[in-house]
Amino acid sequence: MNDEGLPLKLGHRGPQVRDLHRRLGQAEFDVADAGDEYTDATRAAVEAFQRSRGLEADGECGRHTWAALAEAAHRLGDRLLYLQAPMLRGDDVGELQHRLGALGFDAGRIDGIFGPDTARALESFQRNAGLPTDAIFGPESLAALNRLGGREAQAPVTTVRERERLRSKVAELGDRTVVIGEPGGLGTVVDTVARRLRNRGLRVEIVMHPDGSHHARLANELDADVYIGLRADDAPQITFAYFASGTFSSAGGSHLATLLAASCIGALGPAIACAGRRLPVLRETQMAAVDLRIGPATLLSEQSMAIADAIADAVVEWLHDPVATSDEAMP
Repeated sequence: MNDEGLPLKLGHRGPQVRDLHRRLGQAEFDVADAGDEYTDATRAAVEAFQRSRGLEADGECGRHTWAALAEAAHRLGDRLLYLQAPMLRGDDVGELQHRLGALGFDAGRIDGIFGPDTARALESFQRNAGLPTDAIFGPESLAALNRLGGREAQAPVTTVRERERLRSKVAELGDRTVVIGEPGGLGTVVDTVARRLRNRGLRVEIVMHPDGSHHARLANELDADVYIGLRADDAPQITFAYFASGTFSSAGGSHLATLLAASCIGALGPAIACAGRRLPVLRETQMAAVDLRIGPATLLSEQSMAIADAIADAVVEWLHDPVATSDEAMP
């Protein structure tokens, strides 16, 4: 299905909805009496699937949800995995990354995206297993992986390596770049945050676009140190999200979310939740990233000065100490 048919939502009917029900069933989110109508049961199943994948649980099947359903259908060994453009995505890639990491081969973040880090880790695994080092995961590599294991639910080597990389990165604040992203409509608030960060000596870039993947591409191109996303919500909720997927959680993102939440309590109150999510912008950014959703929207505008100071303070603190030295209690 192309994007023109999306989002699918309550009241829609047709073969696209029937296909949605089929894909939900494949992902083990069956809809009772599934036909070709998007019913309340469909909405509930979509919400449950979205929550399970760390997506925004709005009960509508937009393109990110549809893509996640397509990725959920892939099982390790069903297809050849290798580096290509656009990069392959799927649960099979995520399982490969986890199993390579559990064996000590650093495939990068377990994000389900077959990128250069995954290709290098696969090549190292093949070399150690006595296989042709073509960085193509096929039947021979699967058989070798099954012989060696790598299924353990232990912290993969990538978590350790991420901590090491963050701790070893030493630079003056003037050499560090922060990207602030927002979907549109928060220009005044974002400008205030940017000024506070620049006053502390940081380079700041702002991206205004409704698509989080667009934010991620820009932040990656700039080789930014930090990404901060700001979104207003009509509902009274305050969530600071960082990237997490299955057994993997971004150490830098988690620590940054914790510092931001602690710093923002004075402006937003104690009802702040930190959560590991798989939002596209968090999944695709290659640096520590946190997505702030603040509601009601009036709170963001009323407390813009205090929020801006709190964000700037937390980012500077994180840059000086980017990894938690001990387990932290989320606010």
